[in-house]
Amino acid sequence: MIEHEVPGVEDIAVFVAVADHGSFTRAAERLGTGKSSAGKAVQRLEAQLGTRLFQRTTRAVRLTEDGETYLQAARAALEGLADAERALAARRDEPVGRVRLALPVGLGRLLLPTLASLREKHPKVTLEISLSDRRSDAVAEGWDLVVRIGELPDEGEMTVRKLCSTREGLYASPEYLGRRGPVSAIHELHDHDAAIFRGYSGALRPWKLNDGGRIVEVVPRSPAIILSDGQALLDAAVSGLGIAQMLDKFAQPHVCSGRLREVLPDTGIKGPPIHALVPLGRRIPCKTRVVLEHLAEVLKRPAPMGDAPAVKPAGAT
Repeated sequence: MIEHEVPGVEDIAVFVAVADHGSFTRAAERLGTGKSSAGKAVQRLEAQLGTRLFQRTTRAVRLTEDGETYLQAARAALEGLADAERALAARRDEPVGRVRLALPVGLGRLLLPTLASLREKHPKVTLEISLSDRRSDAVAEGWDLVVRIGELPDEGEMTVRKLCSTREGLYASPEYLGRRGPVSAIHELHDHDAAIFRGYSGALRPWKLNDGGRIVEVVPRSPAIILSDGQALLDAAVSGLGIAQMLDKFAQPHVCSGRLREVLPDTGIKGPPIHALVPLGRRIPCKTRVVLEHLAEVLKRPAPMGDAPAVKPAGAT
């Protein structure tokens, strides 16, 4: 199949200007070019189309029948391109369009209730969200934003922004602490029920605690429940199944609502950072930037540090 060269937009624009003005001279003046350049642009266009577009005389320049047919299509094409340019300019200056966002499950459930305020501010932004603890390939899968918890490997094709730091602490429900009594020292943890996380390696994850400036590991003797899902671990603690270690960001809304209390707050340790990954490009689109800023603002809100009042044992007055 023979491929025909597509006429250039500039040559088409010159043709439309000549048709509108009925003159190469006036068209050239309007476009800020020379009469000779305008003539050559129309000649190139006629050569590519294989037809004459104008009848030229010493007094006038008139469209041929083929020229009249082509003029309608040329105007529609130029108007379509102008509309597209205006739409793209609006997208650069105003958050408009779909943003595809990949989040870890627990973090996604934390952030979802905050998205109504984002939509209130930016109603033209559509969010497409995947909640998965699988590590997404942002470039290959076409995500606009990927959020990850923990240290990152070399991400050569990504722009990386740290959203926040975290803290790991022990949490339990007020009902559980009221039933079993408060915890006042690390060694007392062995006498309590525990919700334990089993990592991807298959090993149970011990609790790492700050014991007077020294990091120690505690493995509960008799876990009440063992889970391999971070959201389920949080749900277990809220349900009163025992004490669980988790990130302050996940526990925060439940502490604020009174569904969780921090246990031994002085034993909390530094947790893994949370990052946002954005595919490399000349600039982050406005629609993506407002979502990124929203995530950063929400995650940087201070988390409660276990200052809720102590829970009395069951039956106490």
